[in-house]
Amino acid sequence: MTRLSVGDRAPAFTLTNQDGDKVALRDLAGERVVLYFYPADDTPGCTKEACQFNDELDLLADLGVRVLGVSPDPAAKHVTFRTKYGLRFDLLSDPTHAVMAKYGAYGEKMMYGKRVTGVIRSTFVIGPNGRIEHAWYNVRADGHAAKVAAALA
Repeated sequence: MTRLSVGDRAPAFTLTNQDGDKVALRDLAGERVVLYFYPADDTPGCTKEACQFNDELDLLADLGVRVLGVSPDPAAKHVTFRTKYGLRFDLLSDPTHAVMAKYGAYGEKMMYGKRVTGVIRSTFVIGPNGRIEHAWYNVRADGHAAKVAAALA
């Protein structure tokens, strides 16, 4: 399985956001981006993580950082999730897990003591130069957004 490290070039992607607009890494050149991968909208851990990123959004924006969440869910589910929790950042759809796989955020993992294949909760900070500045794999949802914000502050 691919695992990205600090200094690696961030794999290119073009994904659709909740509004059906295409978001491409190349269009974010010159920006610092937090790209986080999560299993599913409106599930307990994913909701906690999304709401906590939302809570850190103003601080991250002040630092010039844009937040993007990625799950396999379709745009319509993202719209419902964003509306329900007042999320103010884009959620991208990766239904085939292709982008997740490039980032090492999809594959075999342990879940409740069993080996399963699925989304590996992971977060990356992509620098303005398109390189990985931070990479976290198998993160705990609760408190993770604050750790990311602290690493960037």
